[in-house]
Amino acid sequence: MAKVRWGILSTARIGIDKVIPGMQKGKYSEIAAIASRDGEKARAASQRLGIPKAYGSYDDLLADKEIQAIYNPLPNHLHVPLTLKALKAGKHVLCEKPLGVNLPEVKNLQKNLKNYPRLMVMEAFMYRFHPQWKKIRAMIDDGTIGKMSHLHSVFTYHNVNPADIRNQADAGGGGLLDIGCYCISMSRFLFGSDPRRVCGSVEIDPRFKTDRLASGILVFEHGTASFSCATQLAPSQRAEIFGNSGRIEIQFPFTPPLDQSTRVVVHKGSEKTEIEFEACDQYTLQGESFSQAILNGTPAPTPLEDALANMKVIDGIIGSSRKRAWVRL
Repeated sequence: MAKVRWGILSTARIGIDKVIPGMQKGKYSEIAAIASRDGEKARAASQRLGIPKAYGSYDDLLADKEIQAIYNPLPNHLHVPLTLKALKAGKHVLCEKPLGVNLPEVKNLQKNLKNYPRLMVMEAFMYRFHPQWKKIRAMIDDGTIGKMSHLHSVFTYHNVNPADIRNQADAGGGGLLDIGCYCISMSRFLFGSDPRRVCGSVEIDPRFKTDRLASGILVFEHGTASFSCATQLAPSQRAEIFGNSGRIEIQFPFTPPLDQSTRVVVHKGSEKTEIEFEACDQYTLQGESFSQAILNGTPAPTPLEDALANMKVIDGIIGSSRKRAWVRL
């Protein structure tokens, strides 16, 4: 069976703990190499995860002609620069979210991608590959809760470690880019369109200079979405979808546990229906889907235009907070 030979840029925790083990369970993904600027870290990761090759520099991995695709979990400010290097080296790229730190950066990537018509770049919003979202989207489309007009989501954690990359402004840290992007992506996915205007409120940590609390309202043609994300609040994630005849609660909208089932609750009047989903690894499903697209020569499961649209909303939320006014997109 044909497999895509993957190289991993960096020993970031998200890759080591979740994405690499998930992809190694797939039928179409072979993790063939890993790189770090620290050769010892790369070798330790390769031994721990059973990866054949370890490189002490990103350039050395990108020069490996056996590698067909790259997974880029580097800090946010390195997403676009290293993705461009990977494209130049002839590799497909699965890049962690957010694809860039602002809209101009992602537009630059889109412009350069046109020079590589046979290569694909996809933003790694793994949540979309979980079976619960296919079911939720189907319920919305078939009118299970009537006409959907509003949804609300929350995604928070507590982290005040100054050494953590998510608390470093010059590396693209902050809650909006780290987790608020999920809430925005989910809203756009469910409405099947992009918002016309947005309003945002962003609170900046005086020490880190990153956003520690951000909230937004997104106005679509046929409804609204609201969200809050935070890096210094009690950990939580929830989503609720409202229609004119019912509502849907999602227990773990973005990072469901890999080892236990999850559930979606549908409320209609006094009736409550629970839909349970068996435990699955959405990182495996994401890797398989992208690898199959490479092998079959079909478009990326999520096009680059989706990442561009998401970043446009993020920039709009930030701009709205600064101007203290609504921003048209």
